[in-house]
Amino acid sequence: MRLILPLLLACAWEIVALYLNKPMILPRLESVVKVLLHPTQKVLITGSLAMHMCISVVRVLLGFFLAASVAIPLGIWMGHCRLADKLFDSLIELLRPIPPLAWIPLILAWFGIKGIVDWAPQLSESILLSNIQYGTVVIIMIGAFFPVLLNTAQGVRSIPDEYIESARTLGARRFSLLFKVLIPASAPAILTGLRIGMGIGWMCLVAAEMMPGSSSGLGYLIWYAYEFLRTDVIVAGMIIIGFIGFLVDRGFRWLENRIIWRGRMS
Repeated sequence: MRLILPLLLACAWEIVALYLNKPMILPRLESVVKVLLHPTQKVLITGSLAMHMCISVVRVLLGFFLAASVAIPLGIWMGHCRLADKLFDSLIELLRPIPPLAWIPLILAWFGIKGIVDWAPQLSESILLSNIQYGTVVIIMIGAFFPVLLNTAQGVRSIPDEYIESARTLGARRFSLLFKVLIPASAPAILTGLRIGMGIGWMCLVAAEMMPGSSSGLGYLIWYAYEFLRTDVIVAGMIIIGFIGFLVDRGFRWLENRIIWRGRMS
């Protein structure tokens, strides 16, 4: 059942491509599959598809983990402490509606096109790390930050007061209350925020990799292929982005179900 719609879409795509007979507008499935089946071959002299994919994954993971490392503690604090909630709520609601892509001019002004190798030249030998620019990671971080923060804060707020009061009555203090009550009870909401944040961060990837100074990644490859009217490469890059995003979302769903199931069993 899950394959019916993708197969119908592929059939419709092939029919329209044959009817148009214009590969620069809509490529045949055959040409796209050829690109996908040879991931280690060079594409448009910019490197292999696998290399661009790995660089994009590293960028997304860096931005996502930076966002989560700030958003989860702040969200727990805001959800548990009314003073912190009042202090940060107005600022967060002011910044949250701003699209991550609107930050690109400022990020370019602040960070330029510098990357990790400017801070650690010894990493220049690594293909993956030498292509990581600060600006790209910051854009992804901004996209992932707010969903994780808001879901974490809401998850902590939704914990019944009886749980917290009972834990305090039994002698739980700051760290015991944090690791034995707040985090376990809000874990499903935190995971939902991480799942949404990863999805938004992954969507910001293409635009982030089109910034000046970028010379690798799936977003860069798609834009570079557009300049040469290689729509088969463009579609192949889009398919890989969608497939990786699908796998990541499924992984979060599996983890979320496991945690919810264990919580019900306990």
